[in-house]
Amino acid sequence: MATAEPTRIEDREADLRRRLAEAEDTLRAIRDGEVDALVVRGAQSDEVFALGGQDSYRAFMEAMDIGAAALDGDGALIYANSALCGMFGRTAKNLQQDGIFAALGEEGARAVRALIAEVDGNRRSRQVALPCAGGYCHVEVTAAPVALGFGHGHALTFTDVTERIEAAAAHESDRIGRAIMASSNEAVVVCNRDGRVTHANAGVRHFHDGSTIGKPFDEAFPLAFALSSGLMVGSDLIGVALAGTAVRGVEATLTLDGRTQDVLLSAGPLRQSGETIYGCIVTMADVTERRATEKRQALLMGELTHRVKNTLTLVMSIANRTISGAKDMADFRVSFGQRLQALAATHTLLADGVWDGLTLEELINAELAPYVTVGSERVRLEGVAVRVVPDAAVALGLIFHELVTNAVKYGALSNETGRIAISASAVGDITEIIWQEDGGPAVSVPEKMGFGQTVIARGLGQHGQKSTKVEFRPEGLVCRMYVGAEQARHP
Repeated sequence: MATAEPTRIEDREADLRRRLAEAEDTLRAIRDGEVDALVVRGAQSDEVFALGGQDSYRAFMEAMDIGAAALDGDGALIYANSALCGMFGRTAKNLQQDGIFAALGEEGARAVRALIAEVDGNRRSRQVALPCAGGYCHVEVTAAPVALGFGHGHALTFTDVTERIEAAAAHESDRIGRAIMASSNEAVVVCNRDGRVTHANAGVRHFHDGSTIGKPFDEAFPLAFALSSGLMVGSDLIGVALAGTAVRGVEATLTLDGRTQDVLLSAGPLRQSGETIYGCIVTMADVTERRATEKRQALLMGELTHRVKNTLTLVMSIANRTISGAKDMADFRVSFGQRLQALAATHTLLADGVWDGLTLEELINAELAPYVTVGSERVRLEGVAVRVVPDAAVALGLIFHELVTNAVKYGALSNETGRIAISASAVGDITEIIWQEDGGPAVSVPEKMGFGQTVIARGLGQHGQKSTKVEFRPEGLVCRMYVGAEQARHP
């Protein structure tokens, strides 16, 4: 016991000397201005006391609009102001217990720890997305070193820049949107929630000469929709888009300034951040020419189908008539083949002219070309620039084929001196076409009517009191054909 008593005294003296040295260091730091505030840990909570200022450190921190916190050298939270607690939706006690990094989320905590590590005597800032109350927000975190009486730590400030970031994003989106509208080949119109036009690109001028800004969409663009579209007026289209539904490829007709155009429309909602719809965007494309082409193609397909049926019927008739007058199969093969070639030649000419009819001259040239040079002394044409409709052209093509075949076999083209004169002239409202031969062998009336004569006599039907007439004059065959006014057009 004699040796234990002096040891306790020495230990207590050493402890008092250590605490005195710490107190002297603290007083020196306070005196040198190295300490702004002191944190006194209490049984329930810690308190921060400012040193040397008129206002307390706590009052200063609480007066700040931005979130602020103080960390010790180990990253433990010493103090967090009310703004920071409100930002994270947590109480000060909760932040104290869990630590501030638990409130920042995994990514946020990693970013803030890295920021603190970069401080190195100077403040550093970084924008970080953090899980704030009500959802993620964009926060600019600033870390700065701070000297405390009991060591060194870091001061953190958290400035919510979400509004600024969203405003910048909205501005950029608006800029991109305007650039897209300006470069679009289609007409682009933006309407607000009242259905009034707020923006229109240059493409709108294709439809509307004046300004459309501020006008109701219906008034600016009077549209008529097909009943099958389910839309009665333009405001229905706007209403569907403002309700959040996008529609595409709606056909309508637009009548403006006396012009009616076929248009193809699409519309969709314009959304702000979140699901708020603040307007809609409508695009319009002029498809008038495309629709006209489609209608022409449909008419052509219908006409083609009609003509194919007629042609097949005609081919069957030619086959039956030819075989009934043929001497044998060889004669049938030759005669039938030649008649089909004549029919095909006429169809080819009509197809080349987009079935817009043919002139008599074109038909005559096609049939005579294999046997005699058109324009030579043996062929004389007069007034044959008459254009006939496709049906009359097909009939005349077969008739000219039979006349040429007969002339080659028995008439003016069967010797070296025969000639053919073909003329056309208007007789009242009927066009008279005369085929006249001379200089060939003497002609006699055939004993029976063959297929060729049947085609010649019946091919053009009868126009009023005038039907095709064939005269077998001894000096040469004469055929008079008549085409109605609705089938022929003189130059």
